[in-house]
Amino acid sequence: MKINKIHLLLLIIVSLFFLWSLIQPAHYPIWILEVAPSLVALIFILFLYKRLRFTTLSYCIIALLTILTFIGGHYTYDDVPLFDWLQQQYNLSRNHYDRFGHFMKGLLAIVIREILLVRTPLHIGKWVQFIAISITLGIAALYEIVEWIAGKIAKRETKDFVGSQGDIWDAQWDMSFALIGSIIALLLFTSWHDKVMKKG
Repeated sequence: MKINKIHLLLLIIVSLFFLWSLIQPAHYPIWILEVAPSLVALIFILFLYKRLRFTTLSYCIIALLTILTFIGGHYTYDDVPLFDWLQQQYNLSRNHYDRFGHFMKGLLAIVIREILLVRTPLHIGKWVQFIAISITLGIAALYEIVEWIAGKIAKRETKDFVGSQGDIWDAQWDMSFALIGSIIALLLFTSWHDKVMKKG
């Protein structure tokens, strides 16, 4: 099975963002914590490329989410410049890159939906949508638990990793945005995703 040129281009773009992210990040230990999960996922996806080939739509989603993670890791999620500017320009209470990132993670529901349809007996329908949303929310919750544990182990060192910016409800907000993002992603992309999957 040949390597798709678009998939190769996405890999090159993601690799360039990774190299940029690696150069003088705001805080190397935080960079490792933020970037490591995406790197592990990328290695896993590359390893399975010949056996588990996703649609180009799913690879675009994976590339986008990985790039967003690399940006957050480079600056820390509290201090991404564009969102600092938005905070100052519109007198916002916080830098919202973290919330934006969790909202965008809702796109994972499309990738999970694809895995469910290709690798399980489930068929296109409401149950697949519900399970895809549930798994996406479960992943979001797991990440919040990891942040909480990291905060308990080393409070001061992990402040930028947790990224709560003083909000005691940060975890709930993050999970809510992931849930909303997954619902919107499925509403917007399900029909397109079905057509893409039929084309193979």
